[in-house]
Amino acid sequence: MAESAVREAWRRLADAGLPSQALHRSPTNSPHLTLAACPELTAPIRWELAEAAAALPLPVRFTGVVRFEKPTSVLAWALDLDFALAGLHRRVWEAVASDSPPATLNPLHAPGRWSPHITLGRTRRAGAFTDRRVPELLPAPPLAVRLTTLRSYDTETGALEVLAPRP
Repeated sequence: MAESAVREAWRRLADAGLPSQALHRSPTNSPHLTLAACPELTAPIRWELAEAAAALPLPVRFTGVVRFEKPTSVLAWALDLDFALAGLHRRVWEAVASDSPPATLNPLHAPGRWSPHITLGRTRRAGAFTDRRVPELLPAPPLAVRLTTLRSYDTETGALEVLAPRP
């Protein structure tokens, strides 16, 4: 249900001529929540992420539309940063931070700065989502969904890896 709602939002933005994730044709492009990013998934990071994956599935609530403006313009559905989601995020952040050079980590993903969201559209064009039609174009986000999979995406190779709990 959540995936179809996000894809419908992507379609509506694209149909209106606005930037949309629907135009990102990579097979790895699917609705997702970015918890953190790191340059390499080392063995220690993998072990920690496998432990964090044990918290899934995790229910989360949508709170509405949010816009970000720098370094790119982003339109997204925001998620409620409740205790459980904050805990999952902290575990993932600590895993990637434990074995990555600090300069390689995105400070916007750090606990206290991270804004959980599902991206609907993104562009380098400033102010792209200030169009008054935007709220009317979007379907209502689902009230609640469950995060079910922890995955990693390698930006160099395009490989997608599901990080499952250790047996």
